[in-house]
Amino acid sequence: MLSRKQIGEYKEVGAIVVEGVLDDGTRAQMKKVLADLVEGSRTVKTHDKVYDLEPGHSSDEPRVRRIKTPHLVHPVFADFVRSQKLTSILRALLGDSVRLHGSKLNLKAPRFGSPVEWHQDWAFYPHTNDDLLAIGVMLDDTSVENGALYIVPGTHLGPTYDHHGADGRFCGAMDFEAAGLRIDDAIPCVGPAGSCSFHHVRVVHGSAQNTSNRSRGLLLYEVSAADAFPLMGIPDYDEFRGRLLFGQESIVPRMVDCPIRMPLPPALNPGSIYENQTASAKRFFEVSEVAK
Repeated sequence: MLSRKQIGEYKEVGAIVVEGVLDDGTRAQMKKVLADLVEGSRTVKTHDKVYDLEPGHSSDEPRVRRIKTPHLVHPVFADFVRSQKLTSILRALLGDSVRLHGSKLNLKAPRFGSPVEWHQDWAFYPHTNDDLLAIGVMLDDTSVENGALYIVPGTHLGPTYDHHGADGRFCGAMDFEAAGLRIDDAIPCVGPAGSCSFHHVRVVHGSAQNTSNRSRGLLLYEVSAADAFPLMGIPDYDEFRGRLLFGQESIVPRMVDCPIRMPLPPALNPGSIYENQTASAKRFFEVSEVAK
């Protein structure tokens, strides 16, 4: 699936977009499952183990911003991360043994899909090495107007920025300008439905509110080389082993010298990144009145 040029671009830029990874039939099934989940949220009043709700959610007007761990919610999401097309790309980028770290599905509904402030995934889950990436499966045509994910090229080769608030607690967001970064350098990960973006765990990224009339569903898988071990520990080793997507299990962590900041003390507002970031004193992305 990948050319040498694409692999080189991933290493240099920190992200690539590959078209045609998700077939139309599987995408239609995912969209149907997602629609059923949104409909089912009418009886849900607050965040739970499946739903992360938008501000203004109600039974009359359901607003869901995230489905948590979709690979545990429906088999279609679990099956796709093990599909031949996807695993062939992961082999090229991460090697012969790869583990699923987690998954989520961000909906970015028309007119009110919440923004995600600038951050590095590495700040949330540092490992013994940084051979980790996130796959963004585009369930809809994705453009700047409907809230595409932006990355800042080359930042995966730089520092791990401070993701703590004024109170010293982790908040899952960084001060983009204080970090010396420029918005003019950021590039969007856009593509037709069925495309997948692949961004390095240390690359700085974020996304604005969806102000268009089109949805922007983005299914995200976080994956790692099998010899990358989480520094925050492994609460259930059998479950950890069960997330091996392909290759050989290892109990010998590969250690790499790279910048690390621990997500401690824990976030004042636990839960998803949306909840963590509510404690951030400075916001970069604007939220329109329709989303409040």
